[in-house]
Amino acid sequence: MTNLPQFSFSLLHPRYWASWLGVIALYLLVQLPYPLLYRIGCGLGRLSLRVMKRRAQIVRRNLTLCFPDMSDQQREKMIVENFESVGMGLIETGMAWFWPTWRINRWCKTQGVENIEAILQSGRGILLIGIHFLTLELGARILGIRTPGIGVYRPNDNKLLDWVQTKGRTRSNKSMLDRKDLKGMVRNLKQGEIIWYAPDHDYGPRGSTFVPFFAVDQAATTAGTYTLAKLSGACIVPFVPRRLPGGKGYELVVLPAEFSPPLDSPEGTARWMNGIIEQCILMAPEQYMWLHRRFKTRPEGVADRYQ
Repeated sequence: MTNLPQFSFSLLHPRYWASWLGVIALYLLVQLPYPLLYRIGCGLGRLSLRVMKRRAQIVRRNLTLCFPDMSDQQREKMIVENFESVGMGLIETGMAWFWPTWRINRWCKTQGVENIEAILQSGRGILLIGIHFLTLELGARILGIRTPGIGVYRPNDNKLLDWVQTKGRTRSNKSMLDRKDLKGMVRNLKQGEIIWYAPDHDYGPRGSTFVPFFAVDQAATTAGTYTLAKLSGACIVPFVPRRLPGGKGYELVVLPAEFSPPLDSPEGTARWMNGIIEQCILMAPEQYMWLHRRFKTRPEGVADRYQ
């Protein structure tokens, strides 16, 4: 396992005081009743839409590229809803890190988790596909309460935030692995563990292949799914944590397991994986992380898609 960050008195240095204030403010905020948190989060999101002009442009461009048949009215409505989810994402991060288990269970229901439990009893490893919904932190906490696994993450450069996020993420999960630790992921999968993995972002040209994603013909897509499944023999299980409308809580849906994923080539696996990711996104498209420049890596000769 990765050596997880531990608390030390060096985290009390003045350089971290602003971060401490933010963490404490988030902790105190999420003690409020959830219906009020829902209104606050959506309000913060609408405010951020006015402030984060560049990010709003990225969301608009991603929606235009992925859904060219979407009307202007539908797209603008989706942008507003997506930024409401951005605001809620901050609140939900605090909920995931700081809420007790009983409070998580009160506002969250699950569907299909028993399928993961059955696979674990068979001793086979699970590559858990948890894509970048804005509810991802809370989704990992919800699922970890029932079936704890191992998260894959990029360590935060801020040592205080790295400690806080790791402590929060391991409240109901076993441990964390650096996303560069391929050997660690394969080893744990072979030992019958759950590895949380997100293959939906643009991680750059290295280790990627260009395959379709929605209406974009050549989207840089990681070949990591192919490598991990090929080396470990793990099955693939996607899941979707979605926020219910009107502040009614959350539903975590585990999709059917893929016991024999196509592994003839990295390109074929990536194309197949993107099809599953599309299916997941369409279950709650307004809650997906459209702020990410998903198509920043281009094939040679293809113009910048964000100019």
